[in-house]
Amino acid sequence: MNIHEYQAKQLLAKHGAPISKGFPAFTADEAVEAAKKLPGPVYVVKSQIHAGGRGKGKFEGLGADAAGGVRVVKSVDEVKANAEEMLGRVLVTHQTGPEGKEVNRLYIEDGADIAKEYYLSLLVDRASGMPAFVVSTEGGMDIEDVAAETPEKILTITVDPATGYQPHHGRAVAAALKLTGDTAKKAAKLGKTLYEAFLATDAAMLEVNPLVETGSGDLLVLDAKMGFDGNALYRHPDIKELHDESEEAPAELEAGKYDLAYVKLDGNIGCMVNGAGLAMATMDIIKLNGAEPANFLDVGGGASKEKVTAAFKIILSDDAVEGILVNIFGGIMRCDIIADGIVAAAKEVNLSVPLVVRLEGTNVEEGKKILADSGLPIVSADNLGDAAKKIVAEVKKG
Repeated sequence: MNIHEYQAKQLLAKHGAPISKGFPAFTADEAVEAAKKLPGPVYVVKSQIHAGGRGKGKFEGLGADAAGGVRVVKSVDEVKANAEEMLGRVLVTHQTGPEGKEVNRLYIEDGADIAKEYYLSLLVDRASGMPAFVVSTEGGMDIEDVAAETPEKILTITVDPATGYQPHHGRAVAAALKLTGDTAKKAAKLGKTLYEAFLATDAAMLEVNPLVETGSGDLLVLDAKMGFDGNALYRHPDIKELHDESEEAPAELEAGKYDLAYVKLDGNIGCMVNGAGLAMATMDIIKLNGAEPANFLDVGGGASKEKVTAAFKIILSDDAVEGILVNIFGGIMRCDIIADGIVAAAKEVNLSVPLVVRLEGTNVEEGKKILADSGLPIVSADNLGDAAKKIVAEVKKG
């Protein structure tokens, strides 16, 4: 689960991280009231969406020369004018894709005296199995270019969770940022603060970009993004409440209600599979047969009739879907129960696209018989390769 910048800053501030004063705003009038609470005379009006590249982003309906989703202004009147222009408008960045995201909230922040920008993030390093700092002296809006063109400027520092954050980690962070003196000590302290916040919130990712050094040598978290391990949210009801459903695709929200793992893709063949690894293999074999998967959908090990019906509805909510491939291995769940669910779901949604089903495992013959006796135009497959060939052929026929 991801949260907005202002929410991440509020969380980090509770752990002692240095942030600029700022307030969220949902209307232009709230933006004005927020600005009046700040010392000024420089204010920053920031679009709040779950995507990076806001500063370089462009709003639909405005000219190519219009300002992006992060704007520095010098009066309360300018705060209001920019808030009115930004709220309710779609912001397109390199991370949103061409469809963009509608801006429904802003963050009005006090201006900062920026002397230098850095990059600092924390994530779980899957290779080492440890939390890791990712650090660079080249912070700011062009960090993706740095990663692509000069990756040697990005350093990784792992922290063994058994020993935790130690003074040598702080020195390593400061050295990677090429800081000295008091500023280096502040960087080491900030590293400890962020590490403790990362662990305490069960975060999967914490990104500060930019981390800025001010003219007086202080460090400031100028932007912050946080994502959390969904499996740990039951421990953090306060964080779970920060979830902004308007940032999620409707189909993904619906999938969450039924404990389905769903991600929309750009293809035309819908996939319903039990097990993440099997789902990945299914998508791969669809591509190998010359087509593209329309989604990743894992119904899990206990797929009930209700779950299967919900999965069909979610897949078919995508207008690009021209056929569906169901690939189920009946281990925990019996194939005959899955087959009952498939038949019931196909009847309920008035299925109008080709459907190929591959079943394997417990009670597979009973399951295949249920499909064959259903009276529905369901194509049965003997194995995964056969299933992929058949669904691709069915779609091309249509």
